[in-house]
Parts: sequence; structure tokens; C-alpha cells
Amino acid sequence: MIAVLQRASHGKVTVDNKVIGEITHGLVIFVGAMHDDDESDCEFLTDKIAGFRIFNDENGKMNKSILEVDGSALVISQFTLCGDWRKGRRPSFTKAAPPEKGRALYENFILRLGSKGVPVQSGEFGAMMEVELVNDGPVTFVLDSKTKV
Repeated sequence: MIAVLQRASHGKVTVDNKVIGEITHGLVIFVGAMHDDDESDCEFLTDKIAGFRIFNDENGKMNKSILEVDGSALVISQFTLCGDWRKGRRPSFTKAAPPEKGRALYENFILRLGSKGVPVQSGEFGAMMEVELVNDGPVTFVLDSKTKV
């Protein structure tokens, strides 16, 4: 499972001209599920993200977690993170989870992150979405549950 975290001062997702998720301070998280991912990948990433110290303390050092700064998360499904771009000019998505599995893992990710105390807003799985965010820093990290060691 791949998660791209962007520290944001604002984030919003719109579907059919309707805002369905919005945050004012925290993380915009794009999540892609691979065909071989399972709930343990969700657990690993949500544990890491909830405690990940990427917010500034009073001295301007990245030393606080999303929980410590009362931030929230906007979680957006993005299967294109699972694309293999190495061969040819068109990415292949054969390693992405099939839609039903991808949806289940996405929903599990949202539930687990929320259960750790992070207020969560979300996009809509499988929908065409417009995503707006103001990256704070900029600060962006790519986490892959398969490279956790």
C-alpha cells in the first residue's frame, strides 16, 4: 500500500461540483492499494502516519505528530500510485488491487486512522474528483508499506 502525505494548511475534494471533504490543517493523504496488500498494510501505515512527527514545534523543527497539533486528514483514493511506468509510455495498472479489494482497503485505512484519534474526511472511491490543497512547507512524504524495514 502506498500513501503520499502532504502537510497542508487547507485541503478540499469536490465531486460533481459538491464539496465532499475538507480540512483546514493537517494532512492530505493519497492512498493506493496494491493487489497483494491486506489489512496489515493499513495497520502499518496508519500507525506510522498517526505518530509521524512532520509538524513544526515552537522552534520550527519537525517534531510533532498530527495528533499533537490537533490536525485532521483528508484521505483520497488514488490507484494511479500503483502504476508501473518503467516500460513503454503508458503506465500499467496490473499491480493495483481490483476495485472491490481496493475499496475495502481504502475504507479500512480511513477507519483505522480515525480510530487512532485523527479526524478524517475523505474523497469518494472510484469517482472523478477535483482535489485542492495548499501544501504547507512544502512537506511531502511517500510511504510504502512493502518497504517498512
